[in-house]
Amino acid sequence: MTTPGQVILLNGVSSSGKSSLARQLLLDLERPFFHMGVDMIGAMRSEKRTHELDATELAAVLKRTRAGFHRAVAGMAHAGNDIIMDHVLSEPWRLSDCLTVLAGIDVVLIGVHCSADELRRRERQRGDRPAGTAAKQIESVHAHATYDFEVDTSTDSIEICSAQINKFLARRPSLRSFDRLRAASRR
Repeated sequence: MTTPGQVILLNGVSSSGKSSLARQLLLDLERPFFHMGVDMIGAMRSEKRTHELDATELAAVLKRTRAGFHRAVAGMAHAGNDIIMDHVLSEPWRLSDCLTVLAGIDVVLIGVHCSADELRRRERQRGDRPAGTAAKQIESVHAHATYDFEVDTSTDSIEICSAQINKFLARRPSLRSFDRLRAASRR
């Protein structure tokens, strides 16, 4: 039987630096990890047909996409692969689904934070999403309020954040926030 790989789940609002951090971690981590981002999975879907959907149909497709993403990450990890999971846990069901689907996998939950001013600047620079998207997500994305480790990409560079995560991972704490969240959800 294959031992499941480890999942480093980077959770933060849109434009917080999760993808940049994931790319840096791929360079810095001592084992080969895969970077799997929810945006990567969404980009596989037909853009033309997606834009033809009404609001109800779009919501259903997005929910199925995110649920499929969770299962794709779990499948890769159960096959023995180490994964950096780049996600936005902005709806309670997303965390709940991850807690269920990623059972039996060592999940390290990393909070990726960024100041509101920096988020606005990044959104303007990117130009690929409505202004204010990230600021609206802050409260819901971090609502569960527990992480194994947290970084702030507005005060530290991506390289420093990656180094901090590496240092944390080297300590190998046994009780993970995912374990605590899973236990709390059963009460």
